[in-house]
Amino acid sequence: MTVDRTTAYATIPGIAVPAQPGSPARRARSGPRAVAGARVRDLRDRAGRGPRGLTFRAGDVVVLTGLPGSGKSTLMRRAVRGARIDSQDVRDRWDGRLSRFLPYVVYRPFVRLAHYAGLRRALRARTGVVVHDCGTQTWVRAWLARAARRRGGALHLLVLDVTADTALDGQRERGRGVSRYAFLRHRRATRRLLGSVAGGAVPDGCGSVVLLDRQAADVLHRIDFAD
Repeated sequence: MTVDRTTAYATIPGIAVPAQPGSPARRARSGPRAVAGARVRDLRDRAGRGPRGLTFRAGDVVVLTGLPGSGKSTLMRRAVRGARIDSQDVRDRWDGRLSRFLPYVVYRPFVRLAHYAGLRRALRARTGVVVHDCGTQTWVRAWLARAARRRGGALHLLVLDVTADTALDGQRERGRGVSRYAFLRHRRATRRLLGSVAGGAVPDGCGSVVLLDRQAADVLHRIDFAD
């Protein structure tokens, strides 16, 4: 599996993510180079010179994952053109009604059920959709991959890779965090995912993986789907 770290995309407004997998090869470490058909696009460590947009096929399902506080919801609100399903939006709606009376842990299961119900409805529409969810969980990926195939599309992962300190700062800025246990669980899962991709393995069921750091996310202003 090759991780594409080409600088060619730095001067154009967007890139199209390939629908078909490329040939396996080892991760490129010797310097920037372009690899035709690469299933991994590594847009990190480019000092903000990354693409302004990512375009997927109609019918694709895109999962945006990363540590809590890494900036996933902010990126989705700014960049997604079309359907987006953000678990944070669902929680905000429930918090507005119940947080004054109950701790979140009490109604968290209902938030998750409402989120997945909304996601199921979006998948039935058969148009491209971007999902903010724990894409590091294998059962979630398997479900979304099956749904994407039924729609004639593919599942893609966007991984927002930030340090733990950056993510914790993000939680403080938004005034809400997760428990230490939950954060460590997310951190372990994200580490496993990044280690797997770096080692040349795209998760089962995924058509491609795009790796972003905070600077790459900041310049990304369009995530859309081709007609």
